[in-house]
Amino acid sequence: MLITRIITAVVLLVVLLAALFGGYYPAFAAVVLLFLTAAITESFQLFKSSRKQAFLVALFWSAAFAYAFLYRDNSAVKFWFGLSTLLWLFRFVPSLKTGLPPAEGGRNTMLATMYAISIVACFAAIVVFFKHSAVYLLSVLALVWIADIGAYFSGKAFGKRKLAPSISPGKSWEGAIGGGIAVLLIASASILFGGPVLADTFAVALQAKLGWAGALAVLVVVHAASVVGDLFESQLKRRAGVKDSSKLLPGHGGVLDRIDALIPVLPLAALIHTGLL
Repeated sequence: MLITRIITAVVLLVVLLAALFGGYYPAFAAVVLLFLTAAITESFQLFKSSRKQAFLVALFWSAAFAYAFLYRDNSAVKFWFGLSTLLWLFRFVPSLKTGLPPAEGGRNTMLATMYAISIVACFAAIVVFFKHSAVYLLSVLALVWIADIGAYFSGKAFGKRKLAPSISPGKSWEGAIGGGIAVLLIASASILFGGPVLADTFAVALQAKLGWAGALAVLVVVHAASVVGDLFESQLKRRAGVKDSSKLLPGHGGVLDRIDALIPVLPLAALIHTGLL
């Protein structure tokens, strides 16, 4: 299982780096559309749509996304980032406390649509960051990856108090705090010692515009958003009675399992990014 997980991770990393640094925009666009379609398909399946229906809905969303964000400059892109941030703040975050609606009916369909909007906004942010620079995009993605790694090791070493036992019993407050500390330490190191190599990164841009206090405050909020994204997808999977969003990625589950924490983070970061420029 570990070998399968490692092999899949290596393949994904190679595909990601090739798409980002290959210098061929159609290849980047194809990878974005492939992962977007998979993520929306998996999300609608978690909301109890049939596999065929979920895939057809995902194709519609992906076609609209390709037209709006990949092959033309969408002047309303900031609207999508703002909408996604509001959806997370006023709909998805409260659901962690109040619970999800029944898996059938209009409320479930509405929630599924809202989640699809947030996924679209996440991938729109990927496009915006990529057009700025591949390194800049990686710097935002890395914040979530660092938080995840920090949370894993902190939780293993110190985890005692459950973060959300009814949603994800394996997560602890100590793990979440450890992930946040890891983000702050690595981001601070990149600002102080990154030099020209890391000059064009999200953390450096934050510090340059907002100062140290502002940058660290934003990074704390970004980390909190990543935790919420992870918990919300766990809540969806628990309601659906499944361990993974799919089995598309051997050893890793589905695409949604790999990007759940990114879904609220990237639109929020993009909203901040557009205000920094």
